[in-house]
Amino acid sequence: MTSPATYPIGTPGQPWGAEEKSQWLSRQTRQRSFEADVQGVIERLRSRFDVVEYGRLDYGPDSYPLLAIKSRGWRDDLPTALVTGGVHGYETSGVHGALQFVDRHAADYEGRVNLLVAPCVSPWAYERIHRWNADAIDPNRSFRENSPAHESAALMQLVAPLRDRVLVHVDLHETTDSDESEFRPALAARDGKPSEPGEIPDGFYLVDDTEHPQPGFQQAVIEAVAKVTHIAPADANGEIIGSTVVAPGVIRYPLRQLGLCAGITDAPYKTTTEVYPDSPRATPEQCNAAQSTSVCAAIDYALAHRADARGPGRV
Repeated sequence: MTSPATYPIGTPGQPWGAEEKSQWLSRQTRQRSFEADVQGVIERLRSRFDVVEYGRLDYGPDSYPLLAIKSRGWRDDLPTALVTGGVHGYETSGVHGALQFVDRHAADYEGRVNLLVAPCVSPWAYERIHRWNADAIDPNRSFRENSPAHESAALMQLVAPLRDRVLVHVDLHETTDSDESEFRPALAARDGKPSEPGEIPDGFYLVDDTEHPQPGFQQAVIEAVAKVTHIAPADANGEIIGSTVVAPGVIRYPLRQLGLCAGITDAPYKTTTEVYPDSPRATPEQCNAAQSTSVCAAIDYALAHRADARGPGRV
């Protein structure tokens, strides 16, 4: 195994200070347009759905509306399905898979479930194809009280009134080759820790909740997505990204303890999807379809097993 290269910012073994973070920020450039790619699509959906601006992200000189799509016929007697994408802005199919779900499938659930979809939680990072926000903070480790990430705090505020009424939450992510080539080395450098090479799984997988596992729910999503794209196998240690594979394509994290987006509600059914867009066996269209399919499968399972859930708005 070759030794990892030294990250070009900071001193090995020393956490970044303000100077290093400023240097890192100066290297980030806009590579695509949130307004054209995401906001424009959302605007076209306004004729069929309600769109709410739940906050504004200001990283001078840039400013972005934080947008969510809601069922037009919202009913308090129905359960709620929450879909989040683009918590990590560089994970493209999370954003476009969420939008594809709304455009092609949301109407199928009218009168059965309230839908709340936040397709691009991190628009600044979307434009720069990055994991972090402009403060060098990972939003998906920041869903906690007094969050240091504006993106995370705004989404938590949006969801707070519904937190105990959400039946199912699907958080759409990707695992990419750039995780290993850029983002993990950057994380190690930022925190003053050694960079330890890992293995990127080839295929789709899910992250269940260690504290409240739902194996039947996770497997239903895996089986649906397997018809669209391939499922990631376990590595030689029986793991995916360092976690034990508990079922084909499924690992578990303590979602709330880690401050992950999928842990922000009391939903009995929750999962984090992970698509591998760099696979030679997957196209961008397949990646978007895998995300959209996972949402449909998750909602279908949750509605079919609604009687097993407990709490207001679920039964």
